[in-house]
Amino acid sequence: MSKPRIYLSPPHMSGKELHYIKEAFESNWIAPLGPNVDEFEKDIASYVGVNEAVAVSSGTAAIHLALSLLDVKKGDTVFCSSLTFVASANPIVYQGAEPVFIDSEPDTWNMSPEALERALTYAFYDGKMPKAIIVVNLYGQSAKMDEIVEICNKYNVPIIEDAAESLGSTYKSKQSGTFGKFGIYSFNGNKIITTSGGGMLVSDDTEAVKKARFLATQARDPAPHYQHSLLGFNYRMSNILAGIGRAQLEILNERIRARRIIFNRYSEELAHIQGIEFMPELENTFSNRWLTALTVNENEVGVSVKTLLETLTEENIEARPVWKPLHMQPLFEKAKYYPHSEDENVSEQLFVTGLCLPSGSNLTEVNQQRVIRSLANTIKQKVR
Repeated sequence: MSKPRIYLSPPHMSGKELHYIKEAFESNWIAPLGPNVDEFEKDIASYVGVNEAVAVSSGTAAIHLALSLLDVKKGDTVFCSSLTFVASANPIVYQGAEPVFIDSEPDTWNMSPEALERALTYAFYDGKMPKAIIVVNLYGQSAKMDEIVEICNKYNVPIIEDAAESLGSTYKSKQSGTFGKFGIYSFNGNKIITTSGGGMLVSDDTEAVKKARFLATQARDPAPHYQHSLLGFNYRMSNILAGIGRAQLEILNERIRARRIIFNRYSEELAHIQGIEFMPELENTFSNRWLTALTVNENEVGVSVKTLLETLTEENIEARPVWKPLHMQPLFEKAKYYPHSEDENVSEQLFVTGLCLPSGSNLTEVNQQRVIRSLANTIKQKVR
């Protein structure tokens, strides 16, 4: 009989979601929009400390709307973190623009300020500055936002902060997703809270968010008939899903505590093994530890990430490599890329050595110990 499946980051319902879903059914607010959407937007805006938020169908949709609001179009360029999921960059292509990828740096695994400044310097002298910069906060850890904001302000380039994985994380006591012109969150099924599928665009620019709502509802002009002067999108979140989000947001801090406990347990049990290093938490930041990620030095540990993944799979445990950098993806093989330094490609190295472990907030200690034993036993066998 096979062992029960341990998932990487499954949904974790509180039970309170049914209250808001029932309200939607009883009031017949089944179609998109409704009271749950309005309240979910207000609750998110209040939680992260911004003026406005608009609930949409996905984090990808939120990025696409942000690019549209910044008038990104064919012939433009947009700088983007390379070490991230493809959804961070796909909307650039939706707009007909060209992505330029920026490497990571070792302290956060996120966008390298050194590489960013070098890329912007070249762009300035070439006379083709980017329309926007998409900074991704990987696995819950904030990028070096002080340095990045200072560089972007110097060149007057707006920031879109992709905080899809970092809702509830902070940088110097300020909420992740609130440093740029726009911030985005994802509520996909694997995120720290979920609406099954959904996202949120946030900003202090009230007029911009008002326009985002307009664009997200097919850009319908105020008229008694259906009239459209601009290209719009069908991107609004449904009232039912927003009800799930309201309940999930109520227990977000509990979910963060659970994920941090899980990270700490992994660290306590495995960090002593020479050659294993966990994703750092930058000083004066607080990570939601959405996923526990570590690196494996094969020469020191005596086993590769590939072997560890195979062993975990045999044990019916879901684990993943770190994201494959976007500049290495066939889809973007012609895109420009700026490494951290002349002799250091941090994102490429993390892809080779990185491993993400099961981190769901509903992961039991018994099951986590199963993951830890599997890793420890495989390492011991290889060392012998």
